[in-house]
Amino acid sequence: MPKDLESKSETAASPAAGFGSPRAAALAGMRTALGVPAVVLSGSFLGFGALVHQAGLEVWHGLFSTATGWALPGQVAMLELYSVGASLVAVAAAVALVNARLLPMTITLMPLLHGPGVPRWLYYLAANWIAVTAWALGLRELPRLPPQERMPFFLGMGIPLWAATLVTTAAGFALAGAVPLYVTLGLVFLNPIYFMLVFAADLRLRSRILALILGALLGPPLYLVSPDWSLITAGLAAGSGAFFADRLSPGRRAGGRRG
Repeated sequence: MPKDLESKSETAASPAAGFGSPRAAALAGMRTALGVPAVVLSGSFLGFGALVHQAGLEVWHGLFSTATGWALPGQVAMLELYSVGASLVAVAAAVALVNARLLPMTITLMPLLHGPGVPRWLYYLAANWIAVTAWALGLRELPRLPPQERMPFFLGMGIPLWAATLVTTAAGFALAGAVPLYVTLGLVFLNPIYFMLVFAADLRLRSRILALILGALLGPPLYLVSPDWSLITAGLAAGSGAFFADRLSPGRRAGGRRG
């Protein structure tokens, strides 16, 4: 076998380097979280805390929502519907629909968290911290780690992010009125912008590029057709189109035949 192919085979067969121990992996997860991700999420939840105050709710309502839901689009939908006097059933149905996106996130991330000796209950606990930011970072970082370090890394990343959003929800509530409403709304939209940038910075998969491009192209015209359903239909169409385009591409088919 040629030396270059031999070295590639050895590299592919060798285990992920990792951080050396589960404890070191957890600390690395904390360092990953307590940087730009924490700053962006904190800014978004400052805006959410201010919106809680403007909706006439108490601070503990916002803290309970962040502690148990930790999904900003669903939390904002809850506040909007509450503000217009929607029924509890309507609020619950809307939040469930918005947060349905977390199910495929959990399904795709959970296999990466499996490791030796991890108790079953810990997987259920870890699912509480699967949200957009933690999911995107997890997809990027976890495959590079050995199995025994993946759960510690994810918990080391997710728990500090969650704690930071609790603190900033309370801070945003206390600071409500100190900044104009348009600034508050702008803070809320920091998180989806950051999510897009995280994906744009790691475009090794062709399907991700296709999904982002299709979503950007389909979003505006679909909004003109149906503002209420444009986000869902654009996401479904862009994601499905990118998936099938990638599966049917000549390079993918050739690779499948070779395998």
